[in-house]
Amino acid sequence: MAAVLVTGATGFIGNYVVARLLQSGHQVIASSASAEKAAAMPWYNQVNYLPFDFNSFDPVVNYYDYFGRPSHMIHLAWEGLPNYKSGFHTEINLPRHKALLANLTDKGLNDLTVTGTCFEYGMQEGLLKEEMEVFPANPYAIAKNELRIFLEQLAAEKGVSFKWARLFYMYGKGQNPKSLLSQLEKALANGDAEFNMSGGEQVRDFLPVEKVAEYIVRIALQQQVTGVINCCSGQPQTVNQLVEDYLHQNKRTIVLNRGYYPYPDYEPMRFWGDDTKLKTILNHE
Repeated sequence: MAAVLVTGATGFIGNYVVARLLQSGHQVIASSASAEKAAAMPWYNQVNYLPFDFNSFDPVVNYYDYFGRPSHMIHLAWEGLPNYKSGFHTEINLPRHKALLANLTDKGLNDLTVTGTCFEYGMQEGLLKEEMEVFPANPYAIAKNELRIFLEQLAAEKGVSFKWARLFYMYGKGQNPKSLLSQLEKALANGDAEFNMSGGEQVRDFLPVEKVAEYIVRIALQQQVTGVINCCSGQPQTVNQLVEDYLHQNKRTIVLNRGYYPYPDYEPMRFWGDDTKLKTILNHE
């Protein structure tokens, strides 16, 4: 079984990735900035937990040794979300994530999976394929894209198996309280008469977070398919359909006040991922 280092282990996705790895019988080295938050996680006593805060990064330290010389790394950590437009991503986050991952690969890590974002594609509409040219249009997407390019070069130089899991949209227990379904749950719990939302006509690619975690783990623990891999459903769905499905599944009703919020200006109206590469991995197994 693999010994997998998971950074950002206490985050929304990280929590599920750790659980998935343990369920599959792997050894997990979990890391995050807050040891206190980690200690409250249900998996805490089943992992080797090692705290790490990017603010205390020291280039002299051998982080491959510090993290117990893992066979694989799944790098989920990324600070400053969901403020996609902050210069923090390019000015502060990008250089320190480069530094940590360069340190680990330089000291011996040879299998690295990092999560990217569908925002790397920019304002392109329709079916998004990994081989397409990308046009990141906000600081978060620009930083992620520059990190990917840097790591591709690093991996080629050092012979590292490198996978870039490009994430789309996900939902589930523990997600950001400002997210759409979290806000809907809150409105229902409060007994609100109506729920304010956008027009809901945006077409997106949605996955439950449990499925996202499963796909990330399966991407990470294989070496046949490398490079950029869309971590997606491959199925276009409107926001309206997502909301209506949620209400139907939970046997709840509420008046949907569509058009209350404007459509976001940092993403196109209609896009979803091509899951051909992902299916190659799933079918191979």
